[in-house]
Amino acid sequence: MSIDTRQVAAGLLAAVPFARTLDLEVVEVAPEDDGGVRAALRLPDTPATHNHVGGPHAGAMFTLGESASGAVVLAVFGHLLDRATPLAVHAEIGYRKLAMGPVTATARLGRPPAEVAAELESGRRPEFPVAVEIATADGVVTATMTVRWTLRPHG
Repeated sequence: MSIDTRQVAAGLLAAVPFARTLDLEVVEVAPEDDGGVRAALRLPDTPATHNHVGGPHAGAMFTLGESASGAVVLAVFGHLLDRATPLAVHAEIGYRKLAMGPVTATARLGRPPAEVAAELESGRRPEFPVAVEIATADGVVTATMTVRWTLRPHG
């Protein structure tokens, strides 16, 4: 599978203006050995996104993680956008440790892409998890997140 990181980044930032507001940067979108995709997005360290102790605000971290999961969905299922709309239906985040400085969210698809696409093709509305880890620049995981997505068929 060949993935154009610039195309995924442009699509994500065009579709989600709030990601632009936070100045999120798409660092990587790459295929995984299992047929899935890994996406990494970075939240820069800026005073506008800080919380009361000087680290990234919980809401900014949530948006970073959800956006990274969306990049995975666009990269894997973008070819199905003429038939279905991707929607986040549930998200859960666990803040594990205080984050300071820039943070990066790395997201991975939790089901085989072919299985999800087959469900859609059979007329069902598939749901699938995307797991996310949010880490500091030195690799310390400060939050974990799962976003459950669906592909809602058109019509």
